[in-house]
Amino acid sequence: MEIIMATRLFGSLLLLVSLLFAYVFEVSVGRTYTVGDSFGWQTPPNGVVTFSNWANQHTFVVGDILEFNFNSGVHTATRVNKNAFDSCNAANPIDNETNGPAKFTLDTTGNYYFICTIHCNQGQKLAINVTTSAAGSPSGSPSPGSSPGTPGGGELSPPPLLPSGSVSTRVATIASFVILVVPIFVASILILS
Repeated sequence: MEIIMATRLFGSLLLLVSLLFAYVFEVSVGRTYTVGDSFGWQTPPNGVVTFSNWANQHTFVVGDILEFNFNSGVHTATRVNKNAFDSCNAANPIDNETNGPAKFTLDTTGNYYFICTIHCNQGQKLAINVTTSAAGSPSGSPSPGSSPGTPGGGELSPPPLLPSGSVSTRVATIASFVILVVPIFVASILILS
């Protein structure tokens, strides 16, 4: 009987540790942003600077992913350096994705520049700044190459209040886990005793 109780106790403890690990891991990964939200990665109408406005509404941190939704053969999602971004020159891309949707992981801090090699001169380009944490760059700050108050188009969503992976998110998740799961674990130990 004691072996069965010890096995159940060990199993409960293993389950508790596994669940805690799963919760912490889940909120530690980056957030995926769909570039342009429902507008997608397409040529802005009438030269409106849609992508600068979209970027200004978000704070990007290391580990986040940008997803460019576009039709293959119609657009590209090409990562370039600042000079190539400014001149719409795709001769030496850092990364060039011709099939949509294309995903780019933001793996370092700093400025990232993306263009459509076909429609860059028509405003289909995006510049963002990536920081190490949400506190490093307040939401709503201009992205590189954009100016505040530029008229926009397409549907834009409000900035996230608490980006996934932030320290506050992890603390809140762990606290919720402790408040909800630990009493159940303690009760199961008492019942088994």
